[in-house]
Amino acid sequence: MSATIATPTPLQLQIRVAPEAPRTRWRATTCRARPASLPDAQVVTGRKGVSEYVEAAQQLTRWPDGGPPRWFSPLECGGAGGRISGAPTLLYLPGIDGVGLGLIRHHEALAKIFVLWCLHIPVKDRTSFEGLVEYVERTVKLESSRAPDRPVYLVGESIGACIALAGAARNRDTDLVLILVNPGTSFHKSKLQSLSAFLDLIPEPFHLNSPEFLNFLTVLLENFMQMLLTFIGRGTYLEEGGQALSEFLVDVLPRETIVWKLQMLRIASSFVNSRLHAVRAQTLVLASGYDVLLPSREEAQRLQSMLENCRVRHFRDNGHTILLEGGFDIVTTIKGAEYYRRSSQTDFIADYLPPTPSELKKILDSFGILNFANLVMLSTLPDGKIVRGLAGLPEEGPVVLVGYHMLMALELVPLVAGVLSSTGINLRGLGHPFLFNKYSEQLLPESSLFDVCRILGAVPVTTFNFYKLLSEKHFVLLYPGGAREVLHRKGEEYKLFWPEQPEFVRMASRFGAKIIPFGVVGEDDICDVLLDYNDLLKLPFYDIMDKKLNKDSVKLRADCTGEIQNQPIHPMVVLPKVPGRFYFIFGKPIETRGREMELTEKENAQHMYLHVKSEVENCIKYLKEKREEDPYRSILPRLLYQAVHGHNAEIPTFEL
Repeated sequence: MSATIATPTPLQLQIRVAPEAPRTRWRATTCRARPASLPDAQVVTGRKGVSEYVEAAQQLTRWPDGGPPRWFSPLECGGAGGRISGAPTLLYLPGIDGVGLGLIRHHEALAKIFVLWCLHIPVKDRTSFEGLVEYVERTVKLESSRAPDRPVYLVGESIGACIALAGAARNRDTDLVLILVNPGTSFHKSKLQSLSAFLDLIPEPFHLNSPEFLNFLTVLLENFMQMLLTFIGRGTYLEEGGQALSEFLVDVLPRETIVWKLQMLRIASSFVNSRLHAVRAQTLVLASGYDVLLPSREEAQRLQSMLENCRVRHFRDNGHTILLEGGFDIVTTIKGAEYYRRSSQTDFIADYLPPTPSELKKILDSFGILNFANLVMLSTLPDGKIVRGLAGLPEEGPVVLVGYHMLMALELVPLVAGVLSSTGINLRGLGHPFLFNKYSEQLLPESSLFDVCRILGAVPVTTFNFYKLLSEKHFVLLYPGGAREVLHRKGEEYKLFWPEQPEFVRMASRFGAKIIPFGVVGEDDICDVLLDYNDLLKLPFYDIMDKKLNKDSVKLRADCTGEIQNQPIHPMVVLPKVPGRFYFIFGKPIETRGREMELTEKENAQHMYLHVKSEVENCIKYLKEKREEDPYRSILPRLLYQAVHGHNAEIPTFEL
């Protein structure tokens, strides 16, 4: 079966020519031709997606146009009705194609949290690299002066990433956030370098027909074909789609333009690499594992080591055109890396963006073993009755949920995602600073779990963040046992490692927050600990890793004594088991409203603290006993039940 690229329905773009007028917008009609009444505007139709990108790009290049470069914004991004208050400006700097439609799949999502403008470089435009840098620089300065308390975001692909880095190096005191997608700074290490040098040796126009140049065009077409495959499925015959992409490359990247862009990329790479030391901007590098044009994965590591404020996200299964490929979401990536902010400093509470339904579904799908079929969630009504489900949770905050932290925090994602999907309540967890430290990410093979925690609402555990969350009536998730419980030793499962001081009681009472103790069991049905911290210390050379992991870590309980004080971060070696079932129970809410004065007394606060701790222990004890009565504790009975009643059927559990 052959695949075709369908004719799209209208998508409208509005063009802003002059960077000196950042607030000026032209409203385009749905016609395909250039309106006579808008001589400086180009109108493009199409929907969001790969085929729509091709269609819209061809229309943008339809008219003879030698420049100059200009900014445009899709009409669906023009209205501020659905945009978050105080949204910063995002400027998109395209790659080698220069069209400016690389974010077409992300327009609607970006428009909700940014004021989005995209740079269009006409096919026949021959503005130099430094000229483009100066053009972008003027716009950045204008946007920064218009909103000096907000950052300006620069999202750049290949050449566009070089423009972004050059602008940041020349404007060190401007608040910039750089999102670099497969940056062209690795040009000198790529096959493109050899091609560019070869083309310089052959006189025009013979180099346009050289085998080396034609081979490059083939690779470029294959890269765009890979992009198309991510949308319609691999193994599909793409005769018509491939023909459309070939025609697209002829229109958007004629041979003379490709030669010009290669020369520009060589200049841009040299220009930027000599100035990387001057870049202070907050930077996020997105690197594709299957980039056939640039060695992006290796380049990301190099940039991370050279830039003082840089983080990296690797995407092993994506190609050079990652922004147009299915399964990638730039907004989710920015949120997960904690790179979204609307002021000079990140505000973990005010700048937080709750997960969208699609993000939540993706998170739940990625934790298949811990899905709802394997969860039992119970709650306690105000009268003390235990019910299945979350009817016992309050409808409004402020609320502090206090409980046991399972081995390796196995319960965290199912708990937060399960509560959010069932009730709409977003639990804001107070997390260890290790989750937010960029140096921690460099020591780990995969940082995606950290990103998931941040997307679900985790914030660094500080008194200020705790105070602010309660003052804004959030549901706060608190684990007094912290890292010591998460990384407990052999034989210490379900043991609480709480400090002696009533850390959270007086803060909760200050805002009249309800305190809900909860327990969770099931880690011993998931895995067994093979090597704990005591075992690791006996291994040769482990002390080197131990120092690296804990060198810059924040000591949360340095004033405590005994086991509570000893909270080193370390790996765990576990033996997976046939997955059992996780059981949660939320205890009866404990009121603090009206007891503010009473709980200011240290003795009274200590008494309530011990009461909460006792309730958590009772919850754990209850679940450990009751799960023995669950006929569906093992995975086989659950699979059989689903086979009979359907995959989405709620699986029974023990009698309450």
